[in-house]
Amino acid sequence: MRIWIFTLLLSVSSLSFGAADILPIEQARRVWPVAQELTAPESLRPCCAFGYDLQVRAVGVPIPVYQIGNILTLATLGNHRYNDSALGAVKNIVGLSEEKSGLIYTRRGGFIDIAHVRDTADNTFYLFSQIYSRLGQDWRLFYSEELGVRRVQLHAFTPPASMPERYSIAAWLAGHLAFQLAQWHEIAQWYGFQSVPGFSEEISAFSPEDLYSNLLGARLAINAILQGHAGSIESYDAAIDKGLHNALVRLGAVSEAETARKFREVDGDWWNSKRRVPDKFLVLNRNYDLSENRYPTPVPFESAKPYFLVMPATVAGVTISQLGELQIHTGSDMRGLKVPETFYLPAQFSALAEQAKYADQIQLQQMKK
Repeated sequence: MRIWIFTLLLSVSSLSFGAADILPIEQARRVWPVAQELTAPESLRPCCAFGYDLQVRAVGVPIPVYQIGNILTLATLGNHRYNDSALGAVKNIVGLSEEKSGLIYTRRGGFIDIAHVRDTADNTFYLFSQIYSRLGQDWRLFYSEELGVRRVQLHAFTPPASMPERYSIAAWLAGHLAFQLAQWHEIAQWYGFQSVPGFSEEISAFSPEDLYSNLLGARLAINAILQGHAGSIESYDAAIDKGLHNALVRLGAVSEAETARKFREVDGDWWNSKRRVPDKFLVLNRNYDLSENRYPTPVPFESAKPYFLVMPATVAGVTISQLGELQIHTGSDMRGLKVPETFYLPAQFSALAEQAKYADQIQLQQMKK
């Protein structure tokens, strides 16, 4: 079931930084169809630990043959599939999924984790489908637990009279909230969240490429929505395929051999090839910055100008952060995270990340003694 809405064209389609910008900041020219009854993408794709040809251990025992390759190229991205079930993650692990996840190096965007791109794009699409018809209302939406209960809370306000402006605000608000979900995921992993009980995810927490990749996914989905591709899963999937490929090309995606070479260049600095998954300090360099306006983590020996990804603070004269936020309420098992008096808000996320940074620095110093 879909809602089909048509209105007048908006005279100004973009607030872009120019035609040469990789991901221009757009507004909708009109109101497009919006897919309904989407299933929330609760099952995140299995993301990649930083590094390549990674060795693995299970229950403390090294597995001598199995390796995780991790590297993707423009030719091996596969086809995006909106991730609405746990089965999709299982198919990805065993190699039966049409889409592929892994890491690819880009000269202007650093290392990109494609799983993180896809996950935040899907959350943006889903949230937009829920938010658009409710924009301006006091309304909440619950996601499953990640240490705490994740609640997306919208605040009441008077939307602009222009329907294309409302459409644009809903798209950018969805991306803003989807990125907050990504921020929290990094925090939850560090403080003990396990999507599979018994398997620590600390190795992936604040990995240097994660949040830049998540922000890229949000931006790709927002532009796909504003360009009229939110009417169906099929249209959305095709738009993400095209947008992701084009963005990676313009960010300067390199070959498999060149990505492997960049991994070798940062071995011992960003990661330790002598360690095995899921050893936490296989990853040595982490980025605890949660900013939604960000450069990629600076890569040694890279001379290309890094690309600055942004989320605009205002759209159509409305301050996006005032329209809603992610709240983290007390969950059934908070593990290493202090139970909040009421709930955690995004304004508190950076302090939690800084605590993680300080603890990691102490642990790394102790390991070197």
